[in-house]
Amino acid sequence: MQAFKKGPDYIDAGWLAAASGRACYNLDGFLMGQARVLPAFLQRCQGADLALIEGNRGLFDGMDLRGSQSTSRLARLLRAPVLLVLDATKMTRTAAALLRGAKGFERGLRLAAVVLNNVAGARHEALLRASIEQYAGIKVLGALPKLGAVVMPERHMGLTPTMEHRQAEKAIRKIAGIIRASVDMEALLRLAKAAPALQGKGLGLKEGSFQGLRVGGLRDSAFQFYYPDNLEALKLLGARLQVLSPLRAKALPQMDALYIGGGFPETHAVSLSVNKAFLKALRRAIEAGLPVYAECGGLMYLGRYIRLAGRRYRMASVLPYDFVLKARPVAHGYSMAQVVGENPFYPVGTVLRGHEFHYSHPLQVAPLEGLSLALRMVRGQGLGGGLDGLVYKGVFATYTHVHALGSPGWARGLLRAAQRFRRSQR
Repeated sequence: MQAFKKGPDYIDAGWLAAASGRACYNLDGFLMGQARVLPAFLQRCQGADLALIEGNRGLFDGMDLRGSQSTSRLARLLRAPVLLVLDATKMTRTAAALLRGAKGFERGLRLAAVVLNNVAGARHEALLRASIEQYAGIKVLGALPKLGAVVMPERHMGLTPTMEHRQAEKAIRKIAGIIRASVDMEALLRLAKAAPALQGKGLGLKEGSFQGLRVGGLRDSAFQFYYPDNLEALKLLGARLQVLSPLRAKALPQMDALYIGGGFPETHAVSLSVNKAFLKALRRAIEAGLPVYAECGGLMYLGRYIRLAGRRYRMASVLPYDFVLKARPVAHGYSMAQVVGENPFYPVGTVLRGHEFHYSHPLQVAPLEGLSLALRMVRGQGLGGGLDGLVYKGVFATYTHVHALGSPGWARGLLRAAQRFRRSQR
């Protein structure tokens, strides 16, 4: 089975990857460009006997009144039957009214079946099934009981990620058992097999000429937000990826560039701050010109301190910023930025489509010679004041997450910077 996540989310995709045993890919018309969604889907489905796409938000919720970038639009594009999961808390016939409205809301959408969630018991389930099948004409494939938060606990940015869940495999097995007992899986598979064939070609990705370049990646429970497409784009162009953990590593191996994705440095602030040997090694490498591309959590890690609950935790101290954690999101949603300043990775004039989701607020605490801002925000918050993209020596640090398919210059820009650095070292 090949799993996909509609939208820019990393955490749900991580759970889908863990449950399916293979990388989960995001499908998002805004991040990738609408024209790349179908080719990406066809490319990633190769070798799989079933494709499962998890939607996001409500079925028809999008960016505007027309529902642009909604789950429904994606389902219509891929001609995929929709299995709607409906929260049935404290309702019976109203569920039928909601489904009847959803069924005819958009032409071309095939709302094929429903699974009921948060069902209180057998009597509740019986009333729901009878109402839905009589008044809405939609098949009910199953009813899931109330689970509570013990199996899948949540925190400030959603579900606890798999890499931080102490019993992720046990949780997946438990949920799988509940689904097998509560959902008609044979009917679900028949539904999937009835999906019409799709016409089109894959992405047609081309190999590059950056053979042998070494790109490091900080990846552990503190930094875990990486799109598989981004990592695969670097490898396809010839890079060798070196994964290391800033929680455990004491030194920085030889590399030509470093990619620091997003994550949760705030929940690992103590452990990150006490690994002074690694922080020092990273700081020394950056001062020597190492190209570093840092997104969101990576941006925070390159700052001076993370301020959390009245305490300060020392980070790499490359950028003269402290990052203050707030109780509510500072920014959440799609973003768009134009490159307006010189930097190691993007030509001036490049337009980036991405997304941002952070609770941290940046606070500049000192000047720094050579520091500049390279991005002008067209949509989104960024660092504030309509700007984002801190540039210092070989560093480009931003709140904006980008997807390699929607920003094809990203991977080549990173590897060109790596190539220049390697030549300078020679």
